[in-house]
Amino acid sequence: MIQIKNKASIAKMEQAGAILSSIFDDLASVVVQGATTADVDAFIADKLKKRDLVSRMKGYMGYKHVSCISVNDEVVHGVPSAQKLLKDGDLVKVDVCASFKGYCADMARSFYIGHVSDEVKQFTRIAERSLQAGIQKAVPGNRLGDISAAIQQVVEEAGYGVVRDFAGHGIGKQMHEDPEIVNYGTAGTGPVLRAGMAFALEPMITMGDYQVVVGKDGWTVHTKDNSLAMHVEDTVIVTDHGPKVITRNVVG
Repeated sequence: MIQIKNKASIAKMEQAGAILSSIFDDLASVVVQGATTADVDAFIADKLKKRDLVSRMKGYMGYKHVSCISVNDEVVHGVPSAQKLLKDGDLVKVDVCASFKGYCADMARSFYIGHVSDEVKQFTRIAERSLQAGIQKAVPGNRLGDISAAIQQVVEEAGYGVVRDFAGHGIGKQMHEDPEIVNYGTAGTGPVLRAGMAFALEPMITMGDYQVVVGKDGWTVHTKDNSLAMHVEDTVIVTDHGPKVITRNVVG
């Protein structure tokens, strides 16, 4: 069942999103060559504490960190490590879910380390464009499949793969709520969208085949063919005035 959030719940989610977005604004200073992914996670943990946000990742199914940091062929759920040094040419995806007064916001952004090719930059732009296409479908009267189909169309028209094994989700008091929101599908299918629904939309795409595998740590998801992967995410509220992206502080 998809929950409808009231104004008070949405206000708390908006506050969580605004604070989380501001923390991401500072990440470029630490997601740099020579830093470790553990360094980045520690920075985020400190910022969350100082800004009165509660990590919803740490402790989830035994997870020990406040962020997932996935590098290059890692799609999602990369585990921060003091042994993983960031180096020139890396594509780094940082994912954080945190709550304010019990209500969550979830977002992911990508960062380039040093110099990357135009091909990589185009790849990341397509992921971001697909997310925006999905967001634009998050309006009352549309169906959930409209979001999924819009994301898939942008990605596959550009020649990239859409990961099937992981998906976006509803969000609110819990990090993961109904519904599951896959990044592929058929327009005009699925539940009808209503104002007050809240979604974490997160395209996960690959430069090669869409198949993925989970690593030995039980968390990190890699592309099966070792191709480059991209992940981006925003938390979106369906409103009567259009989709509100609370992790960007804009209506998009």
